[in-house]
Amino acid sequence: MLKGILVLAAVLASFAAQAQQIIKCVGKDGKTYVGSTLPPQCAGQATDQLNKQGQVVKRTEAMLTPEQRAAKEAAEKARKEQEAEAARKEKDEARKNKALLSTYGSEKDIEIARSRALADNEKAVKQTQDKIAQIDKAGAALKKELEFYSGKNKPPAKLTTDIQSNAIDRKAQEDLLAAKQKEVEVINAKYDEDKRRYLELTRGPGSAPVPAPAPAAKK
Repeated sequence: MLKGILVLAAVLASFAAQAQQIIKCVGKDGKTYVGSTLPPQCAGQATDQLNKQGQVVKRTEAMLTPEQRAAKEAAEKARKEQEAEAARKEKDEARKNKALLSTYGSEKDIEIARSRALADNEKAVKQTQDKIAQIDKAGAALKKELEFYSGKNKPPAKLTTDIQSNAIDRKAQEDLLAAKQKEVEVINAKYDEDKRRYLELTRGPGSAPVPAPAPAAKK
């Protein structure tokens, strides 16, 4: 019996507490309504539930139109995609940093790797230059042979084809040489960036400036 009375008292207290709460909203007509019940003008509008002190204890957002709901869903999707992309970049950066620290044990290691890469590039440049010299030598012989037919019979088709092939080969080697010579800048930029990140990871941001590499001698 006593238990039933206590339950009833708790229910009545709950209703009494709810009656003490006030609802405030701005209706569809632009007017502000305050009361213990929700007026028709506030149907679907944002509402604030206040306590006896006038403090907001609960807020109910306005109902969204299909267009607003679609826009909200699109914005939420874009936010999640941005967060996923940021997480992917952070993970990728962590992987690169780990690889960098496992590759180099000191700044000296970075400079040794730079020197090795530049030496390999210089060797490739020299090989290409030698190849161009060989092509030019062959081209000179073909030109001399062509002069033999000057003012005489038409030169053999094979000779004409060989001259064209020689020119094509030389152009290809010239392009390769230009790319290899430009690669010096790419190599230096790579190892400058490796050094910057290495110093940042081992000593903190802005630990030491990266000296500009000396310009490569043109061949």
